[in-house]
Amino acid sequence: MSDLRKNRPAVEWPTLCMMAFCYVTFVIGTTWASTLFLPLGMILTTLAIALHSSLTHEVLHGHPFRHQQVNDLLVFPALGLAIPYYRFRDTHLAHHQDSILTDPYDDPESNYLDPSIWAALPVWKQALHRFNNTLLGRLVIGPAMGQVAFMACDLQAIRDGDTAVLKGWLWHIPAVLLVLWWMASVMTLPVWAYLVSAYVALSILKIRTFLEHQAHERARGRTVIIDDRGPLAWIFLFNSLHVVHHMHPKVAWYNMPKLFRENRERYLRQNESYYYGSYREIFMRYFFKAKDPVPHPLWPWK
Repeated sequence: MSDLRKNRPAVEWPTLCMMAFCYVTFVIGTTWASTLFLPLGMILTTLAIALHSSLTHEVLHGHPFRHQQVNDLLVFPALGLAIPYYRFRDTHLAHHQDSILTDPYDDPESNYLDPSIWAALPVWKQALHRFNNTLLGRLVIGPAMGQVAFMACDLQAIRDGDTAVLKGWLWHIPAVLLVLWWMASVMTLPVWAYLVSAYVALSILKIRTFLEHQAHERARGRTVIIDDRGPLAWIFLFNSLHVVHHMHPKVAWYNMPKLFRENRERYLRQNESYYYGSYREIFMRYFFKAKDPVPHPLWPWK
């Protein structure tokens, strides 16, 4: 295990190969495949955008090179359009402080609300949040609700004078312009189809985040293991083994399955056995059923 954690190569070739696959899939999906058969083009474009987001997550954790600026350039195009890379980087790294996981205020990726805030919401907003707490709702309205909340929070931060947030959005402009140039000059996929593909890609990513963290009195029990080996696990670059990632955030995605296999019982003890055997199991349990209350059941922390 120590070799995987400490002796990282100067170049992580599996990650570079996955990036090449991502961009080639994007090019084919937005050009040749969309001309041949539009649904095929949309499927490939959706796959590429979802995988690009997972690769962006790898990059912000320091992969595949040792020079972060080089890594950043590899995912510079904003294929998904919605989330600025530097905002994702800053909020995600803040999220990695395990002691604040699921905190309605301090965890930037928490889906919980302060119970007092929840009680003050109008009935229609509560209904939206309850629907969003089912897997079906997370797929259908989750990307839109998340984007609105994210942008509202960042807009308030900019108004309050947070220059780091402003810079993150300013850097997003050329990243989006690059994609817009591709749309105007090269892409044969209709723009509406691209936008649908980008939204569906965000929906797919919501499957990964749906159960990543739960309210638990102990910080160690808040992070999940989803022991899936199928296509979704690959699209998510095995971030489904989420407690492994939180314990070893510098370990490359392709090493996490081996780490988990070799130390399975240790990780299950670590996360208080917060475990699912597959994404199929999650769909069966939560497609129509809410995973837990929207108001944080343990807030404030005792």
